[in-house]
Amino acid sequence: MENASMDLAAAPLKRRRGDAYLWRLVATGLSFLLFGIGGIVLRLLVFPLLSMLPGGRLEHRRRVRAAISRAFYLHVQFMYRTGVLTFEVDGAERLGQPGQMIIANHPSLIDVVFLVSQIRDANCVVKQGLWRNPCMRGPISTAEYISNNGSPEMLEQAADVLREGQTLIVFPEGTRTTPNQAPVFHRGAAAIALRGARVVTPVFISVKPTTLTKAEPWYSIPDRRMHVRLRVGQDIDPAAFNAEAPMPIASRRLNEHLHHLYLKELASS
Repeated sequence: MENASMDLAAAPLKRRRGDAYLWRLVATGLSFLLFGIGGIVLRLLVFPLLSMLPGGRLEHRRRVRAAISRAFYLHVQFMYRTGVLTFEVDGAERLGQPGQMIIANHPSLIDVVFLVSQIRDANCVVKQGLWRNPCMRGPISTAEYISNNGSPEMLEQAADVLREGQTLIVFPEGTRTTPNQAPVFHRGAAAIALRGARVVTPVFISVKPTTLTKAEPWYSIPDRRMHVRLRVGQDIDPAAFNAEAPMPIASRRLNEHLHHLYLKELASS
């Protein structure tokens, strides 16, 4: 009897999945399904209707980006109202400035959805693989987003849109953050900022518990509802890193500054 009690005590406790786990699993699946359908609807129905409105190329692009932003906002609301997640956004009113480069860490798959939902007219550097995605290819090409192919031409194209006065969203990691590790920024984002940005604005994103991370399937949801927080940091003047320094050195300095800033801010979030 004593041995049996010891065996029971040594056995691992079965993890309890609460917080409406089964419903959240279904709602998460519906969220992915609706996201794909939404991309097709935008491409086949919404964008053709927008193209019939008067105005030139720039006006059409503005309408397309506004439609994507609104669609992402509605998607965030769907996830919130169905209980998939809760969220908070601090400082969104400071996003969307002319020539503003918004940089953000990338803890989950839905970071870009939250960011774009907060900005009516924003450009975005997106990974090259999305241009082959049948649901996303239409929206990202019509919105004139920039493909992250890693070429020098891409860096100059991104700098050009900033010089034109567009708002540009960049994820300097290039991919989602590995769970339980600090973000590692590639220097390309700093090089873009130094070439064309009037101001650099960091956005610190946290997702707790972690979910939808790199190489994690959509159905691997946490045991409790996740909470997404976006916090807009203080603007950074890229010119402060560009004075009397060659571009490679200035780029390294800005990248190191951003790296230490994110280590500090994310540790306290």
